[in-house]
Amino acid sequence: MEKRDKKGIKQFKYSNPRQKKPLPANAIFGTRAVLEAIKAGKEIDKLFIQRGIKNELTDELMETVREQNIACTKVPVEKLNRITRKNHQGVIAFLSAVQFRSLDHIISESYAQGKDPFLLVLDRVTDVRNFGAIARSAECAGVQALIVPAKGAAALNSDAVKTSAGALHHIAVCRENNLKHTVEYLQKSGVQVIAATEKTDQLLYDIDLKGPLAIVMGSEEDGVSPEILQIVDHKGKIPMTGNISSLNVSVAAGIYLFEALRQRV
Repeated sequence: MEKRDKKGIKQFKYSNPRQKKPLPANAIFGTRAVLEAIKAGKEIDKLFIQRGIKNELTDELMETVREQNIACTKVPVEKLNRITRKNHQGVIAFLSAVQFRSLDHIISESYAQGKDPFLLVLDRVTDVRNFGAIARSAECAGVQALIVPAKGAAALNSDAVKTSAGALHHIAVCRENNLKHTVEYLQKSGVQVIAATEKTDQLLYDIDLKGPLAIVMGSEEDGVSPEILQIVDHKGKIPMTGNISSLNVSVAAGIYLFEALRQRV
């Protein structure tokens, strides 16, 4: 790219095509290293395993993954090579910056303490900064747990913790394999489930948000999943009068959470 300094002399800036992004601090690679991390009780945020790879050690890894219900994604070797050119042996994992909690325990603990569960379900919210900002608002509003899908969620790394201003150290995070089944479980547990969506005529402010409650916030791209919208107890929208018809998901989450808090205190 051509530039000129104050004297009009041409300046050139060259990029190095071989330069690689540094491996994230929370990444570990190699079959044995990942296997031992899981056995040591480390929380795995994401796990990538090369498609078609099969040997005694990877078989042991896959068995351990199934036993501990860890979500993994089979990917081509090219994806792994883009993460690191080191000898990854077809396995790369990213450690979570938070400890996951059991949703069953969160609900039973709330009822046992005489409290109404107050939960936030994040349906495919993938931006780390949005996730951190939502976690910060949720902790301030008294939410007991964030519920995220095992796949299709923002990375729970140091950036998420930083954006949350440390809130992720004070609020439980539950990771579930199937959010539709999770919503059904919440309803059977006496929890009212509200979806944040513009695809309704009902305003958020007309819904009773007291009592056991879970609010579902959808993805940045297409909102709450259709299969979840079909089974929630209520759908509520935020009234807007401007020319832009949607809000950033972290801003919208704050509005829903603090309306719920207003009604509950």
